[in-house]
Amino acid sequence: MTASFRNCLLVCGVLALGASVAHAEPEPTALIDQQHCMFCHMRDAPFLAPSFQQIAEHYRNVPNAQSMLEHKLRRGGKAHWGDTPMPGAVERGGPLSAADAHTLVQWVLSQ
Repeated sequence: MTASFRNCLLVCGVLALGASVAHAEPEPTALIDQQHCMFCHMRDAPFLAPSFQQIAEHYRNVPNAQSMLEHKLRRGGKAHWGDTPMPGAVERGGPLSAADAHTLVQWVLSQ
């Protein structure tokens, strides 16, 4: 393998890594803290509820999942995994605007 070919592969790998990182949403830490998301969810492992990664894998390609999850995040609803229902936003830490719910769901689905 020539040095120029090796360098080309290295550059392609770096560009591919950059492209995959560019799709990740920045963590909305203040919203996560305000809504107490980590009381039940973890990023990469189930806890009292499914992990954010499990949610992303399950809903990423489901039509209308974004709006369904935003509604559930704001209003709460029955459990889809396990027995623990999702409490409404007011029960978790206060009202949640549609825009903030959208931000949280986008971040979860980017995991």
